[in-house]
Amino acid sequence: MTPPALPRRLGLALAALLSLAACAPATPPASQSEAIARLADGKPDLNGIWQALVPANWDVRPHEARPPPLAMLGAFQAEPPNPGIVEGGEIPYLPAALEQQKQNYAKRFELDPERKCFMPGVPRATYMPQPFQIFQSGEHLMITYQFANAVREIHLKDPGPAPTSFWMGWSVGRWDGDTLVVDVTNQKPETWLDRAGNFHSGELRVEERYTVMSPNHLLYEATLEDPKVFSRPWKISFPLYRRLETNAELLEFKCVPFAEEILYGHLRKGYVGERAEGAP
Repeated sequence: MTPPALPRRLGLALAALLSLAACAPATPPASQSEAIARLADGKPDLNGIWQALVPANWDVRPHEARPPPLAMLGAFQAEPPNPGIVEGGEIPYLPAALEQQKQNYAKRFELDPERKCFMPGVPRATYMPQPFQIFQSGEHLMITYQFANAVREIHLKDPGPAPTSFWMGWSVGRWDGDTLVVDVTNQKPETWLDRAGNFHSGELRVEERYTVMSPNHLLYEATLEDPKVFSRPWKISFPLYRRLETNAELLEFKCVPFAEEILYGHLRKGYVGERAEGAP
């Protein structure tokens, strides 16, 4: 059966579009069409304020939209849907660790360390819904995060073993061509990977990769390995975007005052549990 003819006006429009497409030059990859800004030593210039746009802080895995913790909130604080940033979609938990993750999820609104204003750790700090700033100069590189005023130094010369564990870990960097590779160890096990209770132990090792894709965006990749929690290494990846506002800067987000009741309320005389909703 012969398909019906397109209306004359629509046919002409399609013909014009096809003609324009045939004449337009192919767009080269950003790495070819846009020069990478470099420092005096030839390394890519990562200086600037960056932010992830993925909603992975809710849950790094793919998931549908979810309701807020209290029905009275309606759509306020509802969890947006997320295609996920985990390669393959699932985190390869060991059986006991998977049960722990489920328990964490059930109590996530109580236990998530973000609620207590703890520094978020790596890689979570990178995809929290707040910006961070990279300071790079020769052999020195530092990242400051707006959330909880967290800071981490990336040692570009091996400083030796970490003296202790840190909320933001012990970071040792190197260059692999134009990609900054950072090995992060010695993180505190109290940090989580997201608000869904995905977690790790103190044995977590993270290999981060920061690759310039254009003047205004980076590709961030991280491989996580933790033999106490995961059955194998696994990977996340997503783009980071430069903040281009003329007044872009990191502002203070000192969240401890917001969490004082959670952190220190039990020290108050007569304390019998978390303050009831609506109490003064």
